Amino acid sequence: MTSASSVRVVAAGDHFVLPSLITEALAHEALCEVAELTLGWPLEPFGPVAEVREASDAEDELIDALADAEVLVTQMGPVTARVLDACPRLRLVVVCRGGPVNVNLDAARTHDVRVCFAPGRNAAATAEFTVGLLLAALRRIPQAHDLLARQGSWAGAAYYTYEHSGLELEDLPVGLVGYGAVGSRVARVLCAFGARVMVYDPYVRGEVHGLRLDSLDELLRRSRVITLHARLTDETRGLIGARELALLPPGAVVVNAARGPLLDEDALCDALESGRLSAAALDTYAVEPLPADARLTGLAERVVLTPHLGGSGRAVAEKAARIAAAEVGRWVRGEPLAHCLT
Repeated sequence: MTSASSVRVVAAGDHFVLPSLITEALAHEALCEVAELTLGWPLEPFGPVAEVREASDAEDELIDALADAEVLVTQMGPVTARVLDACPRLRLVVVCRGGPVNVNLDAARTHDVRVCFAPGRNAAATAEFTVGLLLAALRRIPQAHDLLARQGSWAGAAYYTYEHSGLELEDLPVGLVGYGAVGSRVARVLCAFGARVMVYDPYVRGEVHGLRLDSLDELLRRSRVITLHARLTDETRGLIGARELALLPPGAVVVNAARGPLLDEDALCDALESGRLSAAALDTYAVEPLPADARLTGLAERVVLTPHLGGSGRAVAEKAARIAAAEVGRWVRGEPLAHCLT
């Protein structure tokens, strides 16, 4: 903690969490001297930078900006060992996202730098987007739009035939893999639609919206649709592969707006190409950006693909800035930090 009158903050935002949003939020929390830096995401994709992942490739720019700063507020800034070594005055890093995957936590501890994050900032937005993906996949909305709006063709009326018409949510067995901040919201919405919601999450206790199942295999066997909401860990990487997809009833639908590596994309493509699965809707992928020659792009009739937009929304950016600024305010006042990992 330092005196409020001398706090120098770098607001390293981007084209989503704007630096100006961070500056504005800080003005309500603490007396700060703020320097703004705009990183390239999402117009420039994030990726691994040195030893951290999901960051903007901007170590040099960050080092220059942090020359005299004690606090960094950022979303995609690469807080690597090199950055921390070059910025000895830095004492606090606040990441405007659900986890500080762009921060070398071990190096931060070595340098006695506190690291905070902004949990729950995009749970509502991601839940809403997931339901949108699900509806789009079930009712072939993007395919019908493409035929009519882009090609001027009424051929999408074929989706009204019995053979090609989609599924409706009422009475539909939908399985949720994961029941955290996003999954629980999706469950509530789907219950309101009248879906028969089932939940598998071995780490959640207490009541859930829908029927709790103790076995992932049982959930898969009973679900016409599954939607993924698990965190990506060593345990959950590749959680849904060929064996798991084969347990789903013929014609099932898979939705993933969580993390791409939860799902084996080759196994998914095999199931879609064979006709065992009727559709899939994905917002996240094993490799991002999704390569232009990816197998998924050749399955346009059966898939809905979006470029990792689930957590977008102006309210998300504004909330992230407010959560981050509140942590800076606590640090300046010497109060306990709410979301601190180091």
